Amino acid sequence: MITIGQLAKYVGVSIKTIRVYHDKGLLPEPDRDASGYRRYGAKDAIDLIKIRTLAESGVPLARIRDLRSASDEEFQEALHEIDDDLTARIHGLRATQRRLRQLAAGQPAPLPIEVGAHLEDLARWGFTPRWVDLQRDLWILVFATHPEQAITLFHDQAEALADPVLRRLFLDYDQAHDLDADDPRIDDLARRITEATRDRYGPDEPPQLDAASEIPALIQGTVNASSPAWQRLDTLIRAHLDA
Repeated sequence: MITIGQLAKYVGVSIKTIRVYHDKGLLPEPDRDASGYRRYGAKDAIDLIKIRTLAESGVPLARIRDLRSASDEEFQEALHEIDDDLTARIHGLRATQRRLRQLAAGQPAPLPIEVGAHLEDLARWGFTPRWVDLQRDLWILVFATHPEQAITLFHDQAEALADPVLRRLFLDYDQAHDLDADDPRIDDLARRITEATRDRYGPDEPPQLDAASEIPALIQGTVNASSPAWQRLDTLIRAHLDA
């Protein structure tokens, strides 16, 4: 027979934890000896190891107490469920760890390989580093919030940029960043973009995220906030398309 201190040391928990388990009805309190001390046996140690293992697996104490009175079959079934939950948590933690390491490496979120290749093409085609960085950040946001729709949107933009004429419009949009908002070239660019959009999609709407999503407004707001010229360009394009 051993004391509560010895039991705590052998099993790897604190005396306070054992007393909590007593109070919660998880571990029966043994009788005291002639000296007034509680003495614990091998069964108490085994029971405490089981309780500690379940608690460390994230099982609530109330459920552990219920499992104390479960049949062998019920107990084994519960263990399998706990194991499945733990496996899912481990996968989630590993995914979180990968994202954390990517963040530490300056990569907030992973992007599909084809998006990375596309970003390299942007630089090769003459887009400014500012534009490439902006596109990277925006695609990260879209793929993180709408992964199923993001690939459709990406393919639509990639196809547009594969067309030299449409690519010129994107390049002009990029270069308009530093123009004065009242520069007449903004009006001409808005007109050309509107015409190209109508020619490409006709009466149909371009691919877009769910109407209830706030992400498109957030993205456009981010773009507009970086340049008064871009803000006016967006306003003009919307007005032309709505006309």
